[in-house]
Amino acid sequence: MTSSAMVSWPGLRVAEWAATRETLHMWTQVVGKIRMAHAPLLNHWWQVTLYVSARGLTTSSIPYRAGAFEIEFDFVGHRLEVRSSDGGVRSMPLRPMPVAEFYARTMAMLDQLGIEAPIRPLPNEVDPAIPFAEDYDHASYDGEAATLFWRQLLQANRVIGEFRSHFIGKVSPVHFFWGGMDLACTRFSGRTAPPHPGGVPNCGDWVMVEGYSRELSSCGFWPGGGEEGAFYSYAYPEPAGFAEQPVGPDGAYFSTEYQQFLLPYEAARTAPDPDRAVAEFLHTTYEAAANRGNWNRTELEDDPTRWHHTAAHHGNDA
Repeated sequence: MTSSAMVSWPGLRVAEWAATRETLHMWTQVVGKIRMAHAPLLNHWWQVTLYVSARGLTTSSIPYRAGAFEIEFDFVGHRLEVRSSDGGVRSMPLRPMPVAEFYARTMAMLDQLGIEAPIRPLPNEVDPAIPFAEDYDHASYDGEAATLFWRQLLQANRVIGEFRSHFIGKVSPVHFFWGGMDLACTRFSGRTAPPHPGGVPNCGDWVMVEGYSRELSSCGFWPGGGEEGAFYSYAYPEPAGFAEQPVGPDGAYFSTEYQQFLLPYEAARTAPDPDRAVAEFLHTTYEAAANRGNWNRTELEDDPTRWHHTAAHHGNDA
């Protein structure tokens, strides 16, 4: 593996930053819920997510009255930044602090900017779900680990984004779901799916019904899986024979515990070409879902370089 690949794909053992990861999970839920309070519902909850930015994770622009505001976790400068379209700016340092303090200070910054954000102030998809204002259990912040995590997300976001470009059917953005704390991208066949059974801790079954209302193949990166996190891929509903399909690269496998294909991050990071290894995992696991599920692949896929030859022929006049 080249030295540049080793720098780009950092190692980060889950066990070494578990406390920080669990605290960040709660902090991202606070910020994500603020976005959810003002963004109109999009299919499958796409309006609630965060996005990988050039410095961390951002809400992107959130509509508010006749303007907008944005909240960004800066994992380079280690600050939480709140910026408003009327020119207002507030920020606070990211450092070890309880969720209760983070919540109170974030809401205070919004108040100073004249932004109301009524949220349900307790986390989802975790058990126990400690109300934000009462959570003094999660209070860790290792800045170096947070930066490495963001750099993992940078690589995952880039490679998954390239994978996304091969699909011209309905496909989600590459976005960060703060409920499960994972970066995800989902492709859809165009057909409806049976109602999801739910059962996720502290998350209404109706939430999952909305999220899985259409037949899909979903992939992403989860920082809690494996020794250094894991790339994942699953289908809903899972077609017959899906788990038995051959996928790559070496190190990828079907987890009966999670009912999805996994590629440990460390297997990708230490591969001769990490980008190619992750791309192979994404493409082969999607093909397993699409082929076994009888998707109309001809109508749903295309080559993202399809105009390159034409542009070159005409002197790149675009």
